[in-house]
Amino acid sequence: MSYHPAAFTISSVTLTIEPRNEVPRNTNKTEQSTPETTESSDDILYRLPEARVSNNGKYRCKLTIEGKNMSSQPIKLEVTGVSKPIFHLNKNNLTEGDRVTATCSAPGESGVFGFYFYDDSVELTDVQTRSNSAQSMLHFSTLGLHRLHCFYTVDNMPLAVKSEESNKVTVTVRELSIRPVLEISPENNVYEGDPLIISCRVEPSEHIFGNIEVYLSQDGNSRWLSMGKMDTEYSMTATSPLLTFECMMTLENLKKSERKNVTVIELFSTPILTMSPAEVFQKEPLTLTCKSEIVASEKLKRADLSYHLSSNESFVSSGSGVFHVTALEKDYTCIAQARGIRKASKTLTVHPKVAVSLPNISNQSKPILGQLFYIVCRSDVGSLPITYILYNHSTKLDTRVIRLPNQTALFPVVISSAKEQGRYKCEAQNGGRRIQSEELVINAIVPLSSPTLTTVPDLSDISEGGHLNLICAVNGSPPVTFKWFREGDLQPLSTNTSTNPFKDYEIPVVSNQHSGSYYCEAYNQADNKVESKSIYINVRMAPWKKAMIWGIVFLVILLVLIASCVLLYRSKRGKRERAPELSVKPSSPKSDDSLTVTLTHGTEVYKSDAAAFFDDKEGRATNGARGSLASLPADFSNRSSYSIPATV
Repeated sequence: MSYHPAAFTISSVTLTIEPRNEVPRNTNKTEQSTPETTESSDDILYRLPEARVSNNGKYRCKLTIEGKNMSSQPIKLEVTGVSKPIFHLNKNNLTEGDRVTATCSAPGESGVFGFYFYDDSVELTDVQTRSNSAQSMLHFSTLGLHRLHCFYTVDNMPLAVKSEESNKVTVTVRELSIRPVLEISPENNVYEGDPLIISCRVEPSEHIFGNIEVYLSQDGNSRWLSMGKMDTEYSMTATSPLLTFECMMTLENLKKSERKNVTVIELFSTPILTMSPAEVFQKEPLTLTCKSEIVASEKLKRADLSYHLSSNESFVSSGSGVFHVTALEKDYTCIAQARGIRKASKTLTVHPKVAVSLPNISNQSKPILGQLFYIVCRSDVGSLPITYILYNHSTKLDTRVIRLPNQTALFPVVISSAKEQGRYKCEAQNGGRRIQSEELVINAIVPLSSPTLTTVPDLSDISEGGHLNLICAVNGSPPVTFKWFREGDLQPLSTNTSTNPFKDYEIPVVSNQHSGSYYCEAYNQADNKVESKSIYINVRMAPWKKAMIWGIVFLVILLVLIASCVLLYRSKRGKRERAPELSVKPSSPKSDDSLTVTLTHGTEVYKSDAAAFFDDKEGRATNGARGSLASLPADFSNRSSYSIPATV
């Protein structure tokens, strides 16, 4: 430590153990603390004279100067060895019931001790103390020699240090002249119901000092039958099969006892309760029989034995042991009694069976033709197991036995013909009566065939303005749901359900827009959807439209013909107006060959085989014959004003 008026510093503190860290007991130990400074050092000593194991542990020193402190590193001290314990008794000769004071000491030791007292290898007691000596009051339950000793432990964390064993001391325990006496009358050939007298006393009873008490008990029961000073007595009726009695006396710390067993002969055996019949239904007659198989005939006549039947509702007495009751859910016990002895049988619980109720029959799934479906039979009431039998038209089909509450009687059935009508009945029985269900009539659901789509009127007769019925027909079980579709449309034109195997969809007024392909779909309870082939509908023109068109065509043709005739007429008349009048006379005219032609306005008369065609340029007849051309008036152009006579 360096010291200055203004400041100082503790450099280090060192702790050492002399002569060494591990030493045997009784060694004088010195622990030295050495403060070190830059100039000088001082040692502080702490002495442990005659070190003991209780001094074991870790040590550390701490130095404080003017508010400044420093501690050394911890150092471990280990002392080995403890002194031998000394054992002592206050007396060595004892009588039964006496107590002795035992002393065990650990000379020269200190710390926390545990003292243990032994009789040979048997531990008698232990004492925990901080003193190096302990006492204990000992007593002995057996007579003769006892070799006693002790040892101790010193608490030294984490483990305790154990000493060697002490010296051995012998003590003798002599028997006390008194003892308990147990007497039973009678002791042999005892039957159930016989009276017993049990006495408990102490002998010899004279020249005894102290408070002696006696206790009488049975079968080790902590409750006494009787108790008293010096003696006691108890009377009872013998019961089988074995009785055990104990007579115990106490004198201060002394306890003595005597035990005896009494074998009791059975007067009659425990009754057995049986029922007949073994299976019975509710409210049916039931016979209960109570009987003891064994009876000691030398002591008891069977006629003297009475039986009683008890239940939770009644108590009936009968000498024969036979009881007639009505079967109900109930617990029964039989009691046999004679000479004050009562014996009860085991409890017999009667569980009468519940008769099966009328079974219900139903089909669990759809009865589709040719497919498997199930028929269910079930009774709401009835004791298990229940046997179910399925019949069709009085013919037995199958059997099911139900043994668990959650089981169901399922019968697989297939209907193979559409003409077949199932008439099913279910029979149930559980050991008693047989009972049949009502009849279940099942008609198989016939799956639909491919539908046929037809029209009214016929496809060739569908015309505008008329009505149209699309008829969809199938074979199968109704009701049938029909749907009509036009190709290209996702939504049906109509949906309808019918009890008939056909249905129609009507278009009241047909137009050209209804032309197209149509088909229908159908399904029933068999869940099979079928579709027809498509048909094409061509809507023809209405008859009145055809007639009108033909009339218009005829009228147009007629007008064209009329116009053609008019044009032809006009063209021919124009040519004639330009031709001059001419006369041709034959060289030998005949009166019947003359022809007079008169031309007037608006009239043209020709004779085809006699008309002459004029060549206005050459003034000749077209037939090549020359003639004379008469001069025409200047106003010849007005043909209506003149007549030109001509002679041919």
